[in-house]
Amino acid sequence: MKRMIGFILFWVAVGMTIMLFISSGLFAIFLIIFLFVLSYHLFSDC
Repeated sequence: MKRMIGFILFWVAVGMTIMLFISSGLFAIFLIIFLFVLSYHLFSDC
């Protein structure tokens, strides 16, 4: 289950990265970094 949540969060972060090119914001950058780190942690910790 944690791997699936990590996988989903990874793709949410990818989508937010694409959103960053449309409209930029400092909050979006921090949220993207947070989601990448959280998804990596959840996906690789089995």
